[in-house]
Amino acid sequence: MAPEEPPNVHPPASPAGSGSAPPRRTALKVLGGVVAAGAIGTATYGSIASASGGEDLRSSLTIIAPAAAGGGWDTAARSMQQAQRAGGIVNNTQVVNIPGAGGTIALSSLASQRGHAETLMIGGTGLLAATIQYGSSTTLEDVTNLGVVVEENDVIVVPGDSEFESLDDLVEAWKKDVGGIPWTGGGSFDQLVVTQLAVAAGVTGSEVNYISSDGGGEATQALLNGTAKAASSGYPDSVDMIESGRLKALAVVAEKPIEGIDLPTTVDLGYDVTLTNWRSMHAPAGISEDEISQLLAIIEETIATPDWKESVRHYHWAENVVDRDEVQHYLDGQAELIRSLYEELGV
Repeated sequence: MAPEEPPNVHPPASPAGSGSAPPRRTALKVLGGVVAAGAIGTATYGSIASASGGEDLRSSLTIIAPAAAGGGWDTAARSMQQAQRAGGIVNNTQVVNIPGAGGTIALSSLASQRGHAETLMIGGTGLLAATIQYGSSTTLEDVTNLGVVVEENDVIVVPGDSEFESLDDLVEAWKKDVGGIPWTGGGSFDQLVVTQLAVAAGVTGSEVNYISSDGGGEATQALLNGTAKAASSGYPDSVDMIESGRLKALAVVAEKPIEGIDLPTTVDLGYDVTLTNWRSMHAPAGISEDEISQLLAIIEETIATPDWKESVRHYHWAENVVDRDEVQHYLDGQAELIRSLYEELGV
């Protein structure tokens, strides 16, 4: 159940009587500009002033979390902040939360900081999906993509007393009665994972009975009260319920086995389902190669610290480092996959 506010697959309609709403792309662009002038402008004033005075990027840095406090992006940003402080990597690291529209409001804000290398942003699968789903006027092509640092894996779970003992058992029943196996998850990322499993299993994605839940707790309740029979869930959100026996895990969504997760992977079981909830790092466009090199060094030192490695362990993340040279190829491949899944959903 993805923690970072990915957009709903079916966005709510405008309220009746509200008049003609502005086009979505225009609205996002305007709102993003307002946020940039407010929250970002205030929070990064010291950073920008410091850099203008000739100091390097280790003096002061702002990390944008493109969601409210407490979500997955926020957790990654604050874990990075703590690691930089404890390791003496950056003198003053601030975290700014800019929620809304699956992260595209924050992305627009980052793009408006063109030329200011003192601002980084945590991104990820949900953000890329939101730019595609919403047709965002600002995309990852409008910023400097620095790399991927970690990923979070989903698990396929059923209630602890479920009749299904394996993923094959679940899939066979699903194929016989697609609508009779209601699925749940915490947001559109989890729905994309279910859709990829449907494709791999030969089930039509648009026919899947998917009940979107508002976060991990609600999705778990849907499983336990019988509203749903299966779910795609972030492993960190489900591990306690799995260990208690209230949920039964059938597979981890991954290409290769993951250290610390004693489950077969979807690929090992014959299902080409590999979509993960990765976390990426981005900076504004228009910064120099020297500034890019400084930021890459800061990120590399951060993810090598004991504090960051402890966060990886504590939050059950998996290390997935995609460097600057490979990141654009990686993002292009992920975008192609996500577009195909939305097409399968008929969105």
